[in-house]
This record gives sequence, structure tokens and C-alpha cells, in this order.
Amino acid sequence: MAGALNHIRVLDLSRILAGPWAGQMLADLGAEVIKIEKPGTGDDTRSWGPPYLRDGSGADTSESAYYLGANRGKKSVAVDISDPAGQEIVRRLAAQADVVIENFKVGGLRKYGLDYESLKTINPRLVYCSITGFGQTGPYADRPGYDFAIQAMGGLMSVTGQPDGAPGGGPQKVGVAIADVMSGLYATIAILAAIESRHTTGRGQHIDLALLDVQVATLANQAMNYLTSGIVPRRLGNAHPNIVPYQSLATADGHIVLAVGNDGQFGRLCTLIGRPEWATDARFATNRERVRNRAVLIPMLEDVLRQRPGAEWLALFDAEDIPCGPINSIAQVFQDAQVRHRGLRVDLPHPLAGTVPTVANPIRLSATPIEHAVPPPLLGEHTEAVLRDRLGMDGRRIAELRREGVIQ
Repeated sequence: MAGALNHIRVLDLSRILAGPWAGQMLADLGAEVIKIEKPGTGDDTRSWGPPYLRDGSGADTSESAYYLGANRGKKSVAVDISDPAGQEIVRRLAAQADVVIENFKVGGLRKYGLDYESLKTINPRLVYCSITGFGQTGPYADRPGYDFAIQAMGGLMSVTGQPDGAPGGGPQKVGVAIADVMSGLYATIAILAAIESRHTTGRGQHIDLALLDVQVATLANQAMNYLTSGIVPRRLGNAHPNIVPYQSLATADGHIVLAVGNDGQFGRLCTLIGRPEWATDARFATNRERVRNRAVLIPMLEDVLRQRPGAEWLALFDAEDIPCGPINSIAQVFQDAQVRHRGLRVDLPHPLAGTVPTVANPIRLSATPIEHAVPPPLLGEHTEAVLRDRLGMDGRRIAELRREGVIQ
């Protein structure tokens, strides 16, 4: 069955995570994604290991886990864009493309004639997405942008981690490159919107997407807490700034998560733990008062929960529709019955290792379902096929370009 975007061709000039994540999303949805990589080294993340994918004997291959996580479904074409012949190859591919994704520094592709203004003259329908740390304009526009710094500058680290003075207190980054991942998702949305607009206008457009913009936008309720009150949010560890009890809590054998979202759930919780009087206590009867009195309620609640193992509490809470959950390791995540049922691990054939594990795309489309079939490519794996099939080059010309180091 054809994918939803099987009529779309994407030229992915990006590397690291945000741009490749958007390219992988589009590939999962059925688009043909041609990834342009530097001969010899390729995407920076190819060397971001260990760990590396292992072959049948247990030896490391050349494919890093990081690279494998963001490049499924693509074709790799290794071209030296600093060479005029390489630039011409990319221009010819762009002339046939619907979308270009790039994350060079502002203006970095202009000297190669691969910037938006240059490419739109040969393909006015082109949707060109530029992903940078700080955007195409502003006092920081020329700075490089990396996820860690963006999490810090964008306020996320100021609300992540234990409070100052608590054990382990201080700012923390999120355990994955969340600014990059969210930027990749916003880029995908923007690209699809621009394609839809093109149906009406007949013309493409330039998308200016900045990691800092995305990070500030995804502060969500924490940003609004500040903007509406003028009070700067602080780190609360695993506690929620607006809801109580909504955090990790200690039991007899470890921590569990409770996510009580309304007063009805709190009342059922109080009954289950043998403290029904708390539900009518003026200090705790409403969420407003529980937030004000969290310092009183949480120690009382943990005193009760410490009397029984976490699994017992989770079974009781789950039976009464009180939102809760264990705190799983990543190994436990992939062993979880629901995760296994939903097929979130997908093993694909791989030329170096036999198979490669990947994490399935979570989008479920009823009429155009995602099919995970193509593994992340080896460096330059599709160079010859793309130049032959898309640009009509013969074997002699391809061999000549390879001898000159233009392609791999």
C-alpha cells in the first residue's frame, strides 16, 4: 500500500539530529528521501559512538547507534558539495525535488549556489526548510546551535532537576536531545503545511526554523505560568507545578509515579490508601489547596505508600482508574507488554549486520499505514543508483566522478 507521501521527493542536506529527524519522519510517511553526505565521513553522527551496530560475530560495524536512530528509510548519496561538479549534482536533484532540508549556518550554502534564493530560480515549487540554532535573523543568527546549549538558553534546564539545596539539586538537561527532536517534528509540520499551501499557490517557500524558538514554544504551561503571574517557575524535581499529587513517590521497595489529575481521582486515591478523610480536609479537598499545601500532603502520602511494595499499589490504583505507572528502565520499556503489542521495536534487514533494530514511528494511519522496510543507509550506498536513475548519468561519467573524489 502506497504511503501518504509517496508522491513527495525530499533532498536532505542536514546532519546530526533535528534535520535528519524531519527527513526520517517524511521517509516513514512514504516520501523518497535522498540524503546528501560528505564522501569519506558522511553525517557527523556516523562517528558518534560507541555503541555501534554489531555484526553476526559481535564485532562493531561502521554504523553508530546514533546515526541509525534518525536515518531510516533514506537513500545515501555521497557528494562533495565544495566541488563545482558536486554542486551541479545537488542542483539537478533539487530541480526534481519537492523539499530541501538543510541545517548549515546562516548563509552557509550560498557560496555553493545551494541556498533558497539560488534553488528557487530553477524550482519555484521548492519547499526549502532551513534549521538553525537561532534562526535566519537576530543578534545570535550567526552562532552555531546545539541541543544542550539550547535547553539551557531556552529555559528548560531552569525547570528540570531537583530544587536548589535538595540532594542532587541544580539544573539538569533532559536525557534525550529534546530540542533537536521537537525541532524535527516542528520542521515536519511546517514542511507539510508549505506543501499544502503550494496546492493553492503553485509556489514553494522558505521555512526558517530555529531550535531556540522551538524550545521556548515548548515550555508550554511553564511559559504561561510565568507570563500570566510574573512568578519565575522553579525546579520541582519530578513534581508538577500546577497539579498535586503528580510526581514520583516512594513505596516500600522503590518509587512509582502518581498522576492525579482531578479531585475525583484524589478522592478515590484517599479511599484506597485508607485515608478517606483527606478528601474532605480543607487543605486537600481541591487541587488549588493541594498545590498550596503540597509540602504537608506529600510527606503524609509517602508515609502511607512506604507500607507496601510499589507493584501492589499500582495494581490497586490501576483497578480504580487512578493514573499511575512504574519507573521503567529502557530495557524494561522494550519488554513491556503494551510496547511489545504496539510493535515499537522493528528489526530491518541490514547489509553489515543481518538485521538492525529500530524504533517504530508512532503514527498509525488507517488508509496509508507506515511501512518500515528500508534500513538506515550505508554511506554512499545509493550514489550510483540515484545518479543513474534520477539524473541519467552513464557508468563512464559516474566512474569519472568517483575517480575525481566528487562522489563516493
